[in-house]
Amino acid sequence: MSSPYLERILKARVYDVAIESPLELAPRLSRRLGNTVLFKREDLQPVFSFKLRGAYNRIAHLSATVAARGVICASAGNHAQGVALAAKRRGIPAVIVMPQTTPQIKVQAVRDLGGEVVLSGDDYDHAYDHALEVARARSLTFIHPFDDPDVIAGQGTIGMEILRQRAGDEIDAIFIPIGGGGLAAGVAAYVKSLFPKIRIIGVEPEDAAGMYESLKAGKRVSLERVGIFADGVAVRRVGEETFKLCQQYVDEILLVTSDELCAGIQDIFEDNRTVVEPAGALAVAGIKKYIAREGCTGRTFISINCGANMNFDRLRYVAERAQLGAQREALVAVEIPEQKGSFLRFCEVLGKRSVTEFNYRHAGESAARIFVGVGLSEGRKEREALVRTLTEAGYPVVDMTDNEMAKLHVRYMVGGHSHGLEHERLFRFEFPERPGALLKFLHAIGTTWNITLFHYRNQGSDYGRVLAGVQVPPQENEEFTQHLKELKYVFTEETANPVYRLFLGS
Repeated sequence: MSSPYLERILKARVYDVAIESPLELAPRLSRRLGNTVLFKREDLQPVFSFKLRGAYNRIAHLSATVAARGVICASAGNHAQGVALAAKRRGIPAVIVMPQTTPQIKVQAVRDLGGEVVLSGDDYDHAYDHALEVARARSLTFIHPFDDPDVIAGQGTIGMEILRQRAGDEIDAIFIPIGGGGLAAGVAAYVKSLFPKIRIIGVEPEDAAGMYESLKAGKRVSLERVGIFADGVAVRRVGEETFKLCQQYVDEILLVTSDELCAGIQDIFEDNRTVVEPAGALAVAGIKKYIAREGCTGRTFISINCGANMNFDRLRYVAERAQLGAQREALVAVEIPEQKGSFLRFCEVLGKRSVTEFNYRHAGESAARIFVGVGLSEGRKEREALVRTLTEAGYPVVDMTDNEMAKLHVRYMVGGHSHGLEHERLFRFEFPERPGALLKFLHAIGTTWNITLFHYRNQGSDYGRVLAGVQVPPQENEEFTQHLKELKYVFTEETANPVYRLFLGS
């Protein structure tokens, strides 16, 4: 099964700019999954991504005359930095065409490497078309991000390193992120030539499954829409050469959700304290999905962690969704009686379970509807047991854990004005964030006064923060204020806050 790429990869010139990235054991993940999981740390490259390998190999093979005219590429991220660094190393001009929507941190990273940045269009396709126009006008060599034999061979050096770092007969499968297919094509061509029994498994996001759909159709297809959460693999149409190689050497492709990617980011962080970008967690998410499907133990799997160019503003979303992707949080809608003490009784039914979110607003009806997040330690099994417990306690329950609208929007929209509600006072409370803290807080508030609004979300801080509305008749104001002081919780009254009047007040 020898590939013509074998010699290309062995002769590839990448180590002028790239390091031989380590192959590291992931001890925590390995123990949890019952299999040996190894991380190929491409996130440790000088530009925090494998992309400089292929870019440099392509540029290194240009003749002196051609190289002197300069190179150009279209990219919004990792390939851009790879080309800029490779060109700088060879001492030639580099033009990088980036969409106008590219985050400033990535634009600046290219400029810091000496690249000439041209901003054009709102997406990659427009930037790509403009780059080809500029290339023709200025006689620059276009460096394709994946569909080029020298680029593929450069990425294939990762496969060569893996087989140097771990005996081939000890590896059961290598999991590889796929966007345009250059990384998978190069690694697969090399590994399968020497150890055809090693399974090569590609991993793509469900909303950017260009190679999966192409292999299924038996020809390259163009996706109508591509999700951009994993922007490093957001490709509408895979390469012609990469498609042929993946068709020949890749055993299967797994698809994963954004939530599963977020959980994979957390898994990697817990093992090596590194925050990879979404595409960098594709392989880990694929390994977890494969093990769950196969029910296997005692095998050795390699994850290529392809990059760590994470946009900082995505961290909140990742943290929010990781628990759901790892089946560590359940979201449920529960109906409870609209009366004093209902919150407390409901929390007592939950017992020692960790409440991660609690949203409620008085609606003037006989029943109250609350949005609740509950921490899980045993995944789907525990989630089903939670629903049974609440149902048996007499509460109507809707499991919203897999409801995209609930996860993206409704959890932030519970609230609004409560018409006809009298004597409501609004408070912000803080209490030490520890197991059982919310239940203790509700016990302290007591059942004398009716809670009319409640918002709590565990954000991983040292203190839990609650926004609560309480119905307090005027003649009881002094008694209630004294009660709050005796609780010894830090609180601030927000009844006079204009935001309350605008969006929440009765």
